[in-house]
Amino acid sequence: MIRRDPRPARVASRSPWARTFAYVWPHRRQFLVLIGQIIVISGLELLKPWPLKVIIDSVLGGAPLPFAWSGEWSPSVLLGASCLALVLLYVLIAGLTIANNYTGIRLGQRMVSDLRGELYGHLHRLSLGFHGRRPVGDLIYRVTADTFAIQTLTTNCVLPLVSACILLGGMAVVMARLDWRLTILALGVCPALLLLIARLNTRMSAAATHARQHESEVYSVVQRAMSAIRVIQAFSSEEREHRRFMDTSERSLAASLHLYTLQTVYSGAVNLTIAAGTALVIWVGARHAMEGQLSVGELVVFVSYLAALYGPINSLFQVWGVVQAGKAGVTRVFDILDVERDIPDGHRVFPVEGATGMVAWDDVSFGYGSDRAVLKNVTLHVRAGEKVAIVGATGAGKSTLVSLLPRFFDTWSGRVSLDGVDVREYQLASLRRQIAMVLQPPIIFPTTIRENIAFGRPDASDEEIREAARLACLDTSIARMPDGYDTVVAEQGASLSEGEKQRVTIARALLRDSPILILDEPTSALDSDTEATIMRALDRLTAGRTTLIIAHRLSTVRRADRIVVLRDGSVLEQGTFDELIEQRGVFASLYFAQSGRWGGEEAAESFWRRE
Repeated sequence: MIRRDPRPARVASRSPWARTFAYVWPHRRQFLVLIGQIIVISGLELLKPWPLKVIIDSVLGGAPLPFAWSGEWSPSVLLGASCLALVLLYVLIAGLTIANNYTGIRLGQRMVSDLRGELYGHLHRLSLGFHGRRPVGDLIYRVTADTFAIQTLTTNCVLPLVSACILLGGMAVVMARLDWRLTILALGVCPALLLLIARLNTRMSAAATHARQHESEVYSVVQRAMSAIRVIQAFSSEEREHRRFMDTSERSLAASLHLYTLQTVYSGAVNLTIAAGTALVIWVGARHAMEGQLSVGELVVFVSYLAALYGPINSLFQVWGVVQAGKAGVTRVFDILDVERDIPDGHRVFPVEGATGMVAWDDVSFGYGSDRAVLKNVTLHVRAGEKVAIVGATGAGKSTLVSLLPRFFDTWSGRVSLDGVDVREYQLASLRRQIAMVLQPPIIFPTTIRENIAFGRPDASDEEIREAARLACLDTSIARMPDGYDTVVAEQGASLSEGEKQRVTIARALLRDSPILILDEPTSALDSDTEATIMRALDRLTAGRTTLIIAHRLSTVRRADRIVVLRDGSVLEQGTFDELIEQRGVFASLYFAQSGRWGGEEAAESFWRRE
């Protein structure tokens, strides 16, 4: 029985806070510098009201200085010294704040870079099965936008919270020494603020996650439309796609508005609670001053601290909304990092000289859905250096069969082996270095022709690149380009013809120079003359190499050592071209149909699909 295909498993993980701290740890020295700066800034903030107290009580009121001093100060000197001290405090605080902001932003950016790099690398290690199930736009959003949430949690949440706690503790001690009853009254707003958090916490967290999900949907719609712009224009679907985008965008904006509304309501409630507490403390403090329990200067210091006290308290509670948005972002990133590789790496490596090229599929079954098999108990052995063509109708499983060799997917049952060893035992990088591929559709990068050809071998010399282009019949086309090999290709190869894109990928495979060559419809976009030229070049290339050619046009398989015919995921026939023609079986019937004797391609496709 064919088993169901394995799916990535979610692994148990630590909390987002613990995992965020793991990204702080490599930069712990810089983080400690930040904490030290915050402590110094907080200490200076605690000193800010005291020059004003000296001016009110000692300069204007004639009271002794609040600190021991052996000498005498005239009122003018004391006033000047107090003003100078006030200016100096503000200058020091401003300078340290600039340094602190720079250090914090730099730390946050390094953490974003670390997280972004890990996520991007992890996505490259996940299988094609995973990527087939995930919208590309959503993954782009997680890499580019969600990763910034780790900076939000540290520099915009954790550090302000540390600063607020230090200030809050210091001010509470100083205020308690001035008037402990007023201090208790001032701190009485905290229970009310905690109640607000308890009421809005769950709603704000859900709203933040909802907003990010809808924003990633906008990325997905845009990415899909831009990738299919030719089809959209060809079918005059611009209006429909525009409506789809606008619907998605409006849902995203509505979700963001809901989040902002919750944050605003929360902020307003916090401010109102703090205002009520401030008014009550000022009223009671003024009565204490009127009764002689506090000097006017002490009342001014207390009120100054009160405003500064509610600043940290406000920060502690206002930052909670930012925390929820940041936590939603890093959770989305960690969700992807928690996806285990469904193509686990092996431990064996190939020798320096590479594989010999003996390939075998033994009783292999595989499918993309959980219960729909594309390949059914396929057994096929390919000798080292043999050139095997795999033919069949669209959907017969040709590309699927060869994709199991480089382990783009793993089999449901049976095994694929290279040089007699199960490919699952090899390290993926070592295994895939043995294989050069020309895949469908041709993938072209928006960089130079030279870099496109050398993608699989970036250390190749100019002469090797030019030789690969010549063998792929691309050199003439390159000579006509404005900058030759340094010509920059447009996005998705839009500045090249289909034939030129195909030949670039062929040159890429030629330059790779691996012992195994996979050609998936290598001449499908070429005219007959260019096809014949490239096939002769491929004959020279494939000499001594194991070659697997996937072909729908049977004119490209005449030179194969063996032809394997697939139908509905099973091997139906195999043999040389002449042997299969003489058998007058399925291959012969298809070949005659394609050659025009039985009505051309439509008749051939109909023949392939009939029972």
